Amino acid sequence: MSLLLAAMSVLALAVCCYAALCAVSPFGTCQRCRGFGFRIKRGRRGRITRGRHCRRCRGLGGRVRVGRHLYNAASRLHREATR
Repeated sequence: MSLLLAAMSVLALAVCCYAALCAVSPFGTCQRCRGFGFRIKRGRRGRITRGRHCRRCRGLGGRVRVGRHLYNAASRLHREATR
């Protein structure tokens, strides 16, 4: 029983830390462009050049975290329901 209690407390701590991270820094780096905002490509001679804008983050380099997206959706639902 103590193993289950320890696992639940570790899970609760992880959720609280992720919620704090989403509150402090709601944007994370884009996984596709690694935060640059554009694709990196190589020319014919192997030189690295700037490609086109990243479609996933629209050239911003950051995306809204999943936890912050859920919080925004819940607060929007609450705000619209109480009008």
